[in-house]
Amino acid sequence: MQRRRLTRCWVLLPCAVLILFLTACGEVAGRSSSETMLLPTARITGTTEPIEPLELELPSTTIATEPEATSTTPVVPVVMPQLPTPRNGPGDLPYPLTLTRLNFGVVGHLYYTDRRTALSKAREAGFRWFRQQIHWRDIEDRSGALLWGDLDSIVADVNNAGMLLMINITRSPGWYTSNGADGLPDNPATLARFAGALAERYRGRVHAILIWNEQNLAYENGGTIGPEDPGHFVEIMAATYTAIKAADPSIIVVAGAPASTATNDPAIAMDSLSYLQAMYTYKDGMIRDYFDVQALHPGGSANPPETLYPENPSQAQGWTDDPSFYFRHVENQRRVMEEAGMGHHQVWITEYGWATANTSPGYEFGNQISFETQRDYIVGAIRYTAEHYPWVSNMFLWNLNFTVLQREAGRNPLHEQGSFSIVNADWSPRPAFWGIQQAIAEISAMP
Repeated sequence: MQRRRLTRCWVLLPCAVLILFLTACGEVAGRSSSETMLLPTARITGTTEPIEPLELELPSTTIATEPEATSTTPVVPVVMPQLPTPRNGPGDLPYPLTLTRLNFGVVGHLYYTDRRTALSKAREAGFRWFRQQIHWRDIEDRSGALLWGDLDSIVADVNNAGMLLMINITRSPGWYTSNGADGLPDNPATLARFAGALAERYRGRVHAILIWNEQNLAYENGGTIGPEDPGHFVEIMAATYTAIKAADPSIIVVAGAPASTATNDPAIAMDSLSYLQAMYTYKDGMIRDYFDVQALHPGGSANPPETLYPENPSQAQGWTDDPSFYFRHVENQRRVMEEAGMGHHQVWITEYGWATANTSPGYEFGNQISFETQRDYIVGAIRYTAEHYPWVSNMFLWNLNFTVLQREAGRNPLHEQGSFSIVNADWSPRPAFWGIQQAIAEISAMP
């Protein structure tokens, strides 16, 4: 799918306060353009709003029992999965960290734009979380110095807006990769050093860190993708998880989502199910100890959220003959997790959405989607998740404001990224904005 002054804030919650909100309940759970946009960065000067505390919970081994059978037909015994024993992790917090209920977030871009309006719109729509992607290559120089720049004010402004922040780290400096590209680094220790420094600098103010994005795509992985790459990603997760937790144990560490695809071509992609299987089986499931949450990206194309190939295929024109084109493909991805013994980790859907009319090759399916249909499909996906996926505890809409970025940078107003947005180029809401606002309010009001 899709594609930087240190401010102390009294409203932020350190690790000690988070522990007060632990509960022993049962289990519940962007790409920004790489083009440079030479526009001034806005600063928020509005009133500081308090951040609602993160509600974490202890994992449970309780399994709901079926009602007593009334039939005389012999019942075949059900073999229940063996669940891991609840344990504490870094900072004596539960492992893995989980959320007590479904949260809602949005993917947006806060560099070189009207940050005040972006965050105001995100809050108005009902989102509690903001996902900001950063490019590691733009922050670390060849000497190893870390030049945080606007990220300091972005973190402060998100906090001051009363939102929770997930930072998505992508794009290695070229000197850390064998081919000079910006894929995952050759040495996991290099990314671990950067991620640990980020966690230390923004301790208590960054609430989740997402490691990479759609790394099963060749262009996100440095140009090629091969059978050894999922294992390399596991080694990177182990190193970065350890470094992040050493700096701030309360940060939720999220393993990057593979793109929803069935393509297997070293120059293009590895299919998402095969990538996940290879991740989870590497070194006998080594990754199980090195992430809190698994990010997943469902499909969408022009297909309604309740449809799924082959049992309930969409009637859209094209992009209907494989499960990877559908929102409900997330069920197949979750099944891989459970079969590999990773079911105690919650899922965050870190990108979902529907394109509308655009001129980008490969996204022609958006030309079947009106703004009203986009609203209906997004709201349908939110409701379907709330009703059917208790293992999902956060979902981030792609996206908030790429229409605005395209206008500010003088780029094609019909680029596919902007076609996913829920505001127009002048910040006026599209129909999806109001539908999302209502759906989130209704679901959040449920006990």
